[in-house]
Amino acid sequence: MSENNKAVVLLSGGLDSVTALAIAQSQGYECYALSFRYGQRHEAELIASQRIAKTMNVKHHHIIDLDLSLFESSALTNHSIAVPTEQSNQIPVTYVPARNTIFLSVALGWAEVLDATAIFIGVNAVDYSGYPDCRPEFIQAFQSMCNIATKAGIEGQGVKIHTPLINMTKAQIIQCGLKHKVDYSLTVSCYQATQDGLACGQCDSCQLRRQGFVDAGIDDPTKYQ
Repeated sequence: MSENNKAVVLLSGGLDSVTALAIAQSQGYECYALSFRYGQRHEAELIASQRIAKTMNVKHHHIIDLDLSLFESSALTNHSIAVPTEQSNQIPVTYVPARNTIFLSVALGWAEVLDATAIFIGVNAVDYSGYPDCRPEFIQAFQSMCNIATKAGIEGQGVKIHTPLINMTKAQIIQCGLKHKVDYSLTVSCYQATQDGLACGQCDSCQLRRQGFVDAGIDDPTKYQ
């Protein structure tokens, strides 16, 4: 790692993103957390992100308002579409078009402003919902774009995209986080949680999270409705 040890961490308030934050901190990075209010179904995950940022002493936490209601094909941005409770072999309706591309682009801009050399994102391509922007191919393509589309990439060291969880199972992610003293009771993963952060227990995200704790042999701290 270079002498410049700043990192931007995409912090949704969920299980994966807090683990990525903990890993970044364990590697000596001064972390700047970035979250988005993009028209998602509830504020509970953003409240969780604020709680996590404070508890884990990030250098700065910024929540960006970004209206993605135009992307009305997603159940996360169009409340008239029901969140599915059955897993599918196809890309699910909870997929938000180009979401990680947008989020990483904003993170990249902030990283340049901060003169940060790293961006951490908790994408996972093992126990995941099948979103195309969580795969290694996407990250590799975005990294290539970073290298040629930024001043930092042309004139400086550039910004490296870190995906420490991408090849882990959900159980491995949880076990890794616990080694880094992550308090998963602070997190909200549910697609349709109540404003108090109570999880539905039925959506794809809840099912993946719950099975992860079962497979890890760890008590699930999630509060369910």
